[in-house]
Amino acid sequence: MSGPLVIDAHVHIGTGDGLRGPWDTEGSLPVYLRRARPAGIRGAVVMAPLTSDYPRANADIARLITRPGFLGYLFVNTRTEAGHVDERVAVAVRRGFCGIKVHAHDARITREVAEAARRWALPVLYDPAGDTATVEMVARAYPDVAWVIPHLSSFADDWKAQCAFVDQLVRIPNVFTDTSGVRYHDLLEDAVRRAGPRKVLFGSDGPFLHPAVELAKARTLPVDRDGLADVLAGNVLRLTAPARQRFRARRGRRVAHRRAVTT
Repeated sequence: MSGPLVIDAHVHIGTGDGLRGPWDTEGSLPVYLRRARPAGIRGAVVMAPLTSDYPRANADIARLITRPGFLGYLFVNTRTEAGHVDERVAVAVRRGFCGIKVHAHDARITREVAEAARRWALPVLYDPAGDTATVEMVARAYPDVAWVIPHLSSFADDWKAQCAFVDQLVRIPNVFTDTSGVRYHDLLEDAVRRAGPRKVLFGSDGPFLHPAVELAKARTLPVDRDGLADVLAGNVLRLTAPARQRFRARRGRRVAHRRAVTT
């Protein structure tokens, strides 16, 4: 399929244990690929579903991102993993992870995550569940961290929160959003018009939401060809570039060292 490169910036793969809904039950890779590939989606940023055991779930993601076409975000519970975030992020970046995911369902964002993100130059995908005040505080406190706030801040279709967030998206340079699960399309169009296409990432929240449907929605945004290319892949590649480049350089040094030892 011809056209711009498409990378889905928000995909959950793995098995959760909450059994309260799709988001903490199972994100099936075969189901996602069966839906995404025919739509022309050639890459995905993958992360665990909600779970009580992120170390196990992140280990599964680490194995997946060794395959071509997959980038990985480390999922962190800021309550149960308090005091250990930096060490876990350090290990994760050595394994190729290029971002951090935090969900307010587990616990609010913390300075510990923000400091680790700043240290390792990682974007943070933070779902605040409509708590836009926290977005304001953390983004201003850490202006050198890229904060990607999915669903215009509320998967629950909180229109008031989403309206407030669009203003933040416009005002705060290091705040970004993704398109996943936004039902009020006028708000999504308003966001890209006012903040510009470099602040909006295509994401599906697949396989819970159908990636082809979410992609069709992103393709209707009022942007030109270059803007669409940014939304569909350019923005997520730009935000994850420091981590990806560091990982490639480290891997290259390891390969060079092994060759030197064996010759």
